[in-house]
Amino acid sequence: MPAKNKTSLIIVESPTKARTISSFLGKGYTVLSSYGHVRDLPTNKFDPKTRFGIDINNNFEPQYVIPAKAKENLSRLQKAAKKAGAIILASDEDREGESIAWHLIQALNLETWNMKHEIEDKKHVSSSKFYAPRVERIVFHEITKPAIEQALTHPRSINMDLVNAQQARRVLDRLAGYELSQFLWHKIKYGLSAGRVQSAALRLLCEREQQINAFKQTQYYTISAKLQKLQKTKPKLQIPN
Repeated sequence: MPAKNKTSLIIVESPTKARTISSFLGKGYTVLSSYGHVRDLPTNKFDPKTRFGIDINNNFEPQYVIPAKAKENLSRLQKAAKKAGAIILASDEDREGESIAWHLIQALNLETWNMKHEIEDKKHVSSSKFYAPRVERIVFHEITKPAIEQALTHPRSINMDLVNAQQARRVLDRLAGYELSQFLWHKIKYGLSAGRVQSAALRLLCEREQQINAFKQTQYYTISAKLQKLQKTKPKLQIPN
């Protein structure tokens, strides 16, 4: 439940979903959209410092930035978060959704989720200066009022296994795609692309095509026989050489 005189801020991925969920809940909730990811790797392929956006010498640490198209909406989320008694991250329950929830925590500078205290209860400090909202993660599998209400009563923490899985996929996409694509542009044709999945799949197809082309057609025969038991002795079938 939200803190006294404060509403809970629910953040989902799409504005359509936000409007639908908002219609299910009362005045104690504000539902906004992140419009997908709020942070990503830099996209300048030709700048050596930001070409990969990954610190290869530091455990392949991603160097995330806030895309220009996300800054305005992120500012709107930050303003809403400052007024909220609780922040509820309700992105999808998959790798991308879990990653979006984690990135929102980083980008909005939120405190650790499921805080056990509210500083505003301490009479000797200013709540406007020190108040830290409670941060929760919820998931649901259908956009209905009962499903949303059920999810709100069963919050959980961020699943870092899913977050790390998404980050690993993103890093591999960047390392393989950027490096190999530029090689193809210089050596074969501008505009060709490579990637961690499509390049491996293309190799399998090429190897199969090579096997087909290397196949040598030869003449062969098949022999079939129908046998019927007419006596106690076992019938014999002899095929001449």
